[in-house]
Amino acid sequence: MKESTRIFRFAIIGTLNALITAAVVWIMMDELGINYMLSNVVAYVVAQTHNFLWSKYWIFPTEKKSNTWRQVLLFSIAFGMAYGAQFLFLVALVEGLNCNEYLAQFLGLFVYGGVNFMMNKRVTFR
Repeated sequence: MKESTRIFRFAIIGTLNALITAAVVWIMMDELGINYMLSNVVAYVVAQTHNFLWSKYWIFPTEKKSNTWRQVLLFSIAFGMAYGAQFLFLVALVEGLNCNEYLAQFLGLFVYGGVNFMMNKRVTFR
């Protein structure tokens, strides 16, 4: 698969994940009154279930037989690293720079996406 195709597919699924994340954050913060940190954690975990399936079968497909449990483990590690970078960025913006919580959630998606793509390309689905 051409790298441009892989990046395009990643962008499509990333956009869907961003919409899932935004919907969960909005429901939890606005409708349920839950704080921005817990809302962020839950939203990313929900979106990751969606993300793994699309990553495994559409973004980073492989011809050879693969060990799904190994990929789940590596995907979880990649998620942890990407999420950690995003979460630190989120808290730094909100607590350190007094940024709007919704804007910080949105900007964090880009930090997360960059780290996630590189980790999954180079480690999880190589």
